[in-house]
Amino acid sequence: MTVEVEQQAIVTATFSRRMTVQLVQNGSAGARIKGKRLRPVCGDRVIVRPIPNEADWLITEVLSRNNELTRPDSRGQVEVLAANLTLLCVVVSETPEPDWFIVDRYLCAAELMRVAAAVVFNKSDIIRTRAARQVELAAFGKIGYPTLFCSAATGENLDELQRLLTGQTAIIVGQSGVGKSSLINCLIGDAGQKIADLSEASGEGKHTTVNSVMLALPVGGTVIDSPGVRDYAPAASTPADVLFGFREIARSGQFCKFANCQHLREPSCAVQAAVSAGDIDARRYESYRRLMNLSRRLAEKRGTAQQRAGAVRRDR
Repeated sequence: MTVEVEQQAIVTATFSRRMTVQLVQNGSAGARIKGKRLRPVCGDRVIVRPIPNEADWLITEVLSRNNELTRPDSRGQVEVLAANLTLLCVVVSETPEPDWFIVDRYLCAAELMRVAAAVVFNKSDIIRTRAARQVELAAFGKIGYPTLFCSAATGENLDELQRLLTGQTAIIVGQSGVGKSSLINCLIGDAGQKIADLSEASGEGKHTTVNSVMLALPVGGTVIDSPGVRDYAPAASTPADVLFGFREIARSGQFCKFANCQHLREPSCAVQAAVSAGDIDARRYESYRRLMNLSRRLAEKRGTAQQRAGAVRRDR
C-alpha cells in the first residue's frame, strides 16, 4: 500500500478553521489547520499531509508570502485577508453609490503590497450621468491606474476585463453589492457564487460572499472573489506607509523643502502647492489626510493594547 506524504498546496477557499486547498499532485481537497497558531488565507502556499482514514488533509505550515492584503482589526492589530497576489482590482458601481475613499484605501494597499491595481466601474448600463463618472475615473487614470467601464448585465468591456486579469493572481474587492461575483460568473461561465439583490431598505449590498474563494480563469490565471465591505483601511502602520500608498503625493513630496514633510500643514510643501494648482486631485489629497489621521489613531490603539498586555504579564 502506498503511503502518501506531505506536499505543497495552495489555499483556494477559507471557511473559518476549515479550508479548501489545491494539491500539487491530487487536485482539490478539504483541509483542516494544525493547532491554533496557523492563520492560512486564500492564496497561501502551505504544506499539507494526509489524515489517516479521512478525506481531509492537515495544513501543518504556511510558507513565506510574497505579499499580504491586510486591514486592522478592532484592536488595531493586523489581519491578513489574502496573500501572494499580483493584481488588485477595485470594483465600484452606480448602486450602491461609490465610496471613492474606500477605493483610495484599496489602492494604497496595492502600493504597499507592490502589486498592480485597477479601478472597474460595473453596472455601466444603469449609469445616470456617464460624463460625470468618467471625470471621477479620470482622477485614477491620470496617476497611472487602468480604469474601465463594464457591465455584467450587457457584457460591455468584459473582454477588456478578461485581458486585464489574464495570467494574474488577482483579487476583486469593493463595496457590498457592486457586482463582483456577477462579473466573475460572466468571466468563468458559472463561478457558483451567490449573487444578492441590493437591500431595498438601505441601498447597501448584502454580504453574500461570506468567505474568500479563488477561482481559475479559462484564459489562465486565478481570481479571488472576496466579501464585500462597507468600509476598509489597509494596515498602514506609519505615516511613511500612508505616503507610499498615494503615488502622486509621494512623487510631489520629493520637492518639499523639508525631507520629513508629511504634507499636512508644513511650510513650503510641494504637495499642498500641487493641490492648489490642480495638479493633485483635491479629493485624493483629502483621502490621504483622512488615512493619515486614521493610522495615528490605530497606532495609539495598538500601543494601548500592548501596554495592557504587558501589565497582565507583569501581574502574573
